[in-house]
This record gives sequence, structure tokens and C-alpha cells, in this order.
Amino acid sequence: MVEQKFDLNDVVEMKKPHPCGANEWKIIRMGMDIRIKCQGCNHSVLVPRKKFEKKLKKIIQKAD
Repeated sequence: MVEQKFDLNDVVEMKKPHPCGANEWKIIRMGMDIRIKCQGCNHSVLVPRKKFEKKLKKIIQKAD
């Protein structure tokens, strides 16, 4: 499995969509846990890093 490099303010796609229907998330905090914000409804979720890496599907847009 190829390790994906993600960083703050990247827009990522997760394996499961948010209940609002959107599947794009922006990384807004990184540390032991990663906070991601839904691009559809702006709801934010705190996810443990290991779980985030397991559920990450692909990086849609890298931060500038």
C-alpha cells in the first residue's frame, strides 16, 4: 500500500460520504487527531490519525 502524504488545508475524499451527501473534506487541524471539515455543510469531525489514514481514499486538491 502506498502511503499518501496529506497536509493542512488539503481537500481529501474519504471512503464513506458524509450524511449530507458531500464526499469532500478539508483538513483543518493536524496532530495526534485530525480535524476535517465537510465541504458540503461545514460540519467538522475529529478523527484519530490511524483511523483517518485507513479511511482516506484520495487527495483531491493539495494546499497552495
